[in-house]
Amino acid sequence: MAYEQILYEARDGVAIVTLNRPDRLNAWTGVMHQEVKAAMRAASADDAVRVIVLTGAGRGFCAGADLDGLQSIQAGESRGAATAADEPFDPAAPADFQRTYTYFPSVPKPIIAAINGACAGLGLVISLYADMRFGSDAAVFTTAFSRRGLIAEHGVSWLLPRLVGMANATDLLYSARRVGAVEAKAMGLINRLIPHDVFMDEVMAYARMLASEVSPRSLREMKREVWAAQFQTLGEAVDAANGDMAASFASEDFKEGVTHYLEKRAPNFTGR
Repeated sequence: MAYEQILYEARDGVAIVTLNRPDRLNAWTGVMHQEVKAAMRAASADDAVRVIVLTGAGRGFCAGADLDGLQSIQAGESRGAATAADEPFDPAAPADFQRTYTYFPSVPKPIIAAINGACAGLGLVISLYADMRFGSDAAVFTTAFSRRGLIAEHGVSWLLPRLVGMANATDLLYSARRVGAVEAKAMGLINRLIPHDVFMDEVMAYARMLASEVSPRSLREMKREVWAAQFQTLGEAVDAANGDMAASFASEDFKEGVTHYLEKRAPNFTGR
């Protein structure tokens, strides 16, 4: 597929999806929305890809929704492709993961948001649906919504308190103040803080480690279990894991995991 507003590259077991409107700090559009979803489908279908990195070109990760689109909404026009009824990424996924921006948890491979710069509004929401967030020390974060007369969009009221706690979430949402990378790391908004000059090198080193050293089947099943557990009691999560255990013992990756350890060699996992 030819892309207009993103770049897509797959190498060393890692798919890199780059938002590519650097002159607009990668502001989100309907075209970008559809292309990111197509890239996630391509990465999911490629057996050689085991990890996905989502980042931005130039100085920003994503500055939020494109202002031209917001002006159209103000004028009473349709929000267009960005909120059109999408085909579910995975029709078998829980309904919560079939909304316009909530499908990242149904992508069967880990997604790392590599936040290289400005991350605001809808861009911040998109990053929160990733499995983890690595931030450059040049990154700056803001929810932005209250300063545009908007609300806590697209499930951020559910996501943010789970990541940073209720008080930090309400602070970030109510004030829409700018938060630097050091503070973002301290409150749990990002889980790794990396110097900007080595940022993508370290992100890729981690992604390649996941792609080469651990079982892709384990990654797939653990991702499903972790996101499903957000809607389960502890007992339900234990029962679900117990049910998954038999299939894991019968898997090729379990056999390889034991064999490579005993033979003291690098693993050769197949994901089966």
